[in-house]
Amino acid sequence: MAIYTLRNMVERCFNKLKNARRVATGHDKTAESFLGFIDITSIRLWLRHLSCMDAPFRASGI
Repeated sequence: MAIYTLRNMVERCFNKLKNARRVATGHDKTAESFLGFIDITSIRLWLRHLSCMDAPFRASGI
């Protein structure tokens, strides 16, 4: 992949993480709780991505 494509992918990921208000403000008391919330948000985005990929198969009845 071209470097621009990879950079674009990383920027989009950070923008999606910033949509979670708690990640965008970063007002957690400890670094552990902040990083834990980033983990939870990342897992939620990943699961949403997987469910979107699976949608055409469910619609066709496979």
